[in-house]
Amino acid sequence: LAALAGEWCDVRVLYWIPVLFIVLIVAWSYYAYVLQLCVDSIEDTKEKVVYLLVYHLIFIMFIWTYWQTIFTKPMTPLKEFHLSHADKELLQREDREESQQEILRRIAKDLPIYTRTNSGAIRFCERCQLLKPDRSHHCSVCDKCVLKMDHHCPWVNNCVGFSNYKFFMQFLAYSLLYCLFITATDFQYFIKFWMNKLPDTQAKFHILFLFFSASMFSVSLAALFIYHCWLVCKNRSTLEAVRSPVFGHGTDKNGFSLGFSKNLLQVFGDESLLRNTERSP
Repeated sequence: LAALAGEWCDVRVLYWIPVLFIVLIVAWSYYAYVLQLCVDSIEDTKEKVVYLLVYHLIFIMFIWTYWQTIFTKPMTPLKEFHLSHADKELLQREDREESQQEILRRIAKDLPIYTRTNSGAIRFCERCQLLKPDRSHHCSVCDKCVLKMDHHCPWVNNCVGFSNYKFFMQFLAYSLLYCLFITATDFQYFIKFWMNKLPDTQAKFHILFLFFSASMFSVSLAALFIYHCWLVCKNRSTLEAVRSPVFGHGTDKNGFSLGFSKNLLQVFGDESLLRNTERSP
């Protein structure tokens, strides 16, 4: 058991490698932009001050939303969805699938569950021993059922779902803004690099790679952000976009859509733009 626990800990450590990669990239970009570009290369004081002020505002929001996306724990189904000890024993004694489904249907009768499997059966997680609430799925990496699971993101080493989807959307927005701002403000110095109008220092190479890195990340982040904006407007998760949810009356890709404005409120809340919780899974 100790050996298995040690191996599991080793695997969990490996999951942090993508996060460490992002942290290193961001740390380098901070050094390249603040020190090599703004401090060493920009001569106009007013321009330098404006760039640094705007950059740090975006940078702080970018880091804050990234932190929240990583360390906000995924929400799991309430205890009402877990089988009682008696129901577990009763289910284990039944060998026939139809009999097991009859037991699960009896339990689900008192729960707000409307979705089914493709075959019309009650969605049940054998690993967690619970009836899956609508839009929840079992994450093999986190080894738990997650409410309104969108996907498991290796870049944040966390499940994106009900508890942190708002933070994830904010993270995408601020990371895109971060890259676009760097690309826009670095562009004129990137041009000067090619025209040999910059002093022959190490800043030249930081300015070059900073522009290429920020512009490439801007393209990929823009595509991802636009896709998730579309999902929010349709009130779908990534999993539901791939496979439409199944209800008692059949498959319905728009089964959770409440209309454009209410779909936005589902993620961002209805009290304030700073609200940190969603309204409903």
